[in-house]
Amino acid sequence: MATYVLIPGMCHGGWCFDELTRPLRDHGHRVHPLTLTGLGERPDGTADLDTHIQDVTSALEAENIHDAVLVGHSYGGMVITGAADRLPGRVTGLVYLDAMVPEHGDSCWDLVSERERQWYADVVESGDAVRPLPFFDARAMPHPLASLLQPLRLTGGLARVRRRVYVYAAGWDGDSPFTPVYERLREDASWTTYALDGGHNLMRDAPQDLLKILLALD
Repeated sequence: MATYVLIPGMCHGGWCFDELTRPLRDHGHRVHPLTLTGLGERPDGTADLDTHIQDVTSALEAENIHDAVLVGHSYGGMVITGAADRLPGRVTGLVYLDAMVPEHGDSCWDLVSERERQWYADVVESGDAVRPLPFFDARAMPHPLASLLQPLRLTGGLARVRRRVYVYAAGWDGDSPFTPVYERLREDASWTTYALDGGHNLMRDAPQDLLKILLALD
């Protein structure tokens, strides 16, 4: 039995993994889909990347999880990287779903294209959160801007997590900002990579393929 901790991308909550959560539990696994601070019932534009990393590490400690497979979609790649660095003894694998794969000192802003930066600049009236794009799920929330601008601080713990998987969405409408990441990682023997015929929201477009990939990690 594996333990999956699922981290959504920008503007989304744990609900975006609904099509994966139930099947994984049906196979006998523990599954914890998380909604990050500021993206649930209480919007909070003051949350930053450290806040979201703390959300994950706190969940691992509160649930006494020592065998976590951290799964991060899009922005969630920033979060799972930081969480694994801080608590490597509780993490057995990292799965990046069309996601950022940051190094020390990288911010989300650094790793995206100019098109995404233009989106990030479309903030709510208070100026502290990015508006969801019009085609997002109706449940999507404004995303704390500080979390996209804060550089990731790594301490060396990440090196202890050896199992790393990257799942690339090959069906973007236009150029994907994640193509260079995928092309680099598929040449790296320390990574397992997949390319799925779906858009960026792979949990919606290719849930069965994702389920097979996650179950193969058990």
